[in-house]
Amino acid sequence: MSKMKKAIVVGSGIAGIASAIRLAVKGYDVEVFEKNSYLGGKLTEIRLDDYRFDAGPSLFTMPQFVEELFELSDKKPSDYFEYERSKIACHYFFEDGTFLPFPADKKKLLHEVGKRLKIDVKPLFEHLEHAEYIYRKTHKTFLEQSLHQFGNYFSKDILESILAIPKLGLFSTMNEVNEKKLNHPKLVQIFNRYATYNGSNPYQAPGILNVIPHLEHGFGTFFPKKGMNDIPQSLIRFGKDLGIKFQVNQPVDEIVVEAKKVKGILTKGKFFPADVVFCNSDIRPAYKYLLLTEKIPKKVQKQEPSSSAMIFYWGVKKKFDQLDLHNIFFAEDYKKEFEAIFNKNTVDSDPTVYIHVSSKMKPDDAPDTGENWFVMVNVPSNSGQNWETLRKQIRSNVLLKLSRLLKTDIESLIEVEDYLDPIRIEERTSSFAGALYGASSNDRMAAFLRHPNFSKVKGLHFVGGSVHPGGGIPLCLLSAKIAVSAVKN
Repeated sequence: MSKMKKAIVVGSGIAGIASAIRLAVKGYDVEVFEKNSYLGGKLTEIRLDDYRFDAGPSLFTMPQFVEELFELSDKKPSDYFEYERSKIACHYFFEDGTFLPFPADKKKLLHEVGKRLKIDVKPLFEHLEHAEYIYRKTHKTFLEQSLHQFGNYFSKDILESILAIPKLGLFSTMNEVNEKKLNHPKLVQIFNRYATYNGSNPYQAPGILNVIPHLEHGFGTFFPKKGMNDIPQSLIRFGKDLGIKFQVNQPVDEIVVEAKKVKGILTKGKFFPADVVFCNSDIRPAYKYLLLTEKIPKKVQKQEPSSSAMIFYWGVKKKFDQLDLHNIFFAEDYKKEFEAIFNKNTVDSDPTVYIHVSSKMKPDDAPDTGENWFVMVNVPSNSGQNWETLRKQIRSNVLLKLSRLLKTDIESLIEVEDYLDPIRIEERTSSFAGALYGASSNDRMAAFLRHPNFSKVKGLHFVGGSVHPGGGIPLCLLSAKIAVSAVKN
């Protein structure tokens, strides 16, 4: 009887966990090494007294990619993981008093927009239809296979994508497309916001990113019944049932390579051999600190980091009926704000693109009389800014804005508080410069510039938001699928 091959996964972000599951199903003996005391990467949680907060994303899309992992072993996903579809994707508040709910359902969305903005909704309908068209023509080519394997360029899917290029918006910016196609400035502002879903600037990023609204209004937005942290936790439970070993407080010192072949890892001076190693670390720190014999590709080194975030976790001793799941409070001069983020500068008066507030999610997240607030502001990645000063300034501006819009003194209601900034994000998740999504997509060639899911080192693979196909839960799950499919038994 042949001995099981050994696979080691470095890092327990969602892509690392998904890789471990796929490798276990493939027949590998799998062990995951995590430097932190907890598993899950950015999808962790924070507890402050009687309040619980999801530290990272506040909703997810394309749940089929989560369910697929359970189904690999013919398991029923609901035995491990339950979620529900959100009726409202977002609520938008504007300084002029406009309140605009964005239902996930397309028909209801068109009705709300027509009623509240008093406009013809045909352009919006066509814009959403075009988002679906972009997805149909590109997802198999750009998201679900490697762009770095020559053989993949000889397929029907590639041909369809090439023929569709004139209609994909590759040669216009996202904002240019939105201004041309949409018939209200508030809609332009809302649809430009989707660039932030992968840390990009709509005034630079190509119009092909207008595919992102289809993920919300085509597939829908979803929330786990036990909170976002239950996505990795449910997969970890499933992984343990498959025999995967998860090690916490185990920082990897080196991915050992000899003669261009991976041999295993070193952690705390001890060597662990492996036939394959999957690296879920951010790609730049991986080369700098783990792959001591390998040079980082120049094209990766030159990539512009995505935006980061300043996140406040506030336990608020009041219930606000108008807050529900996902809320956006826009800054008015948003073009200036985006430029500030990607030029690494700040704006003294109001350094925010928007304020994203997620409120109480499930019954035990806050006392009956309060709410747990996740308050996120887009900021630049770290390039030496004084984040202590900026945090105080942003906090003050956010409180002024929220208090003004909600006609309530918000600061007086805060019972408990914590925060993340680019420095803390980098420390806790090893994300280069605190960038949330690895590289930005501000270049039309960004998809081709991301590091591939394999390397020149035999047996070494890369997964996560800093490599192909990109950041966000669905793409991280796809990175695992692409990487494991390249493993030859």
